[in-house]
Amino acid sequence: MSAPRTISLPSQDLIDAVGPFPQNLKPVLWDLQNDPQVPLEEIDIAVMPYMATANTLRNVRKASNLKIVQTQTTGYDGMVELIGDRANINTAAGVHAASTAEMAIGLAIASLRGFPQSVRDQQEEHWNPQQWPGLADRTVGLVGVGGIGEEIRKRLAPFEVNLLRFGSTARTDEHGQVFATKDLANHAQEIEVLILIVPLNDSTHHLVNAELLAQLPDGATIVNVARGPVVDTDALVAEVASGRLNVASDVFDPEPLPKDHPLWGCPNALIIPHNGGNTGAFFPRMVKLLQRQLVAWSADEAGENLVHRS
Repeated sequence: MSAPRTISLPSQDLIDAVGPFPQNLKPVLWDLQNDPQVPLEEIDIAVMPYMATANTLRNVRKASNLKIVQTQTTGYDGMVELIGDRANINTAAGVHAASTAEMAIGLAIASLRGFPQSVRDQQEEHWNPQQWPGLADRTVGLVGVGGIGEEIRKRLAPFEVNLLRFGSTARTDEHGQVFATKDLANHAQEIEVLILIVPLNDSTHHLVNAELLAQLPDGATIVNVARGPVVDTDALVAEVASGRLNVASDVFDPEPLPKDHPLWGCPNALIIPHNGGNTGAFFPRMVKLLQRQLVAWSADEAGENLVHRS
């Protein structure tokens, strides 16, 4: 075992579920808003609150001797800038894969089968049968072939789509061809459903911009389960408000989407409030990950999903 360490967790429920703790790891409650049960300089490992605001996350800097930060999200955009080189960052990669993949498929089907219109019709007691595009036989561009991207690929398989996958580099894997993300524009005219599940970084910020959107065919649907800034919001609003393109998204820029934002008024926009990973499966899967991490950290090992090393 390594020397004794103090680990903070953001809720008592999480402490209770994860325990018992190894003898050399002392759990304390710290939600990054209220004062922890020990002086901040004593905290060695900090588990971040799930879906914390940027202002809340900034408080992690107050733990001056931090060595490990564990997120409860797959994405970690902004965390490196907050932490710098003084602590390792581990993510919850894998915890949200199934639920986010569910959301991607659900958003695509709901939009392509007209579910939002049916909800509006139900509210007005209006029987309104009509033909919708559907998912079968559509050309789907899946941008992102990591853990969640692979789960989306598996769930798309029974729906009889023509799938084009895009990754950081062009290659061939056991499932066929992967195009380079930089070549997305070369295939845009074919893509009727664009599903985004890439991390947010300098290369993916506004990956979907006005130029790319203009090349998508009329009636195409953008499904974003990545991060809001992967899409240029102003460019998206212009295309969706005109009625040329549809959007079914779990993430937005900005978040929360302001009350007066034009997307609220677009009947061809399906808006979900960043709920992709937030299902009943999340908490028990997070607990299992943390229990494995405790074993590693108590042995002075890095643990799973290390994305940034101090």
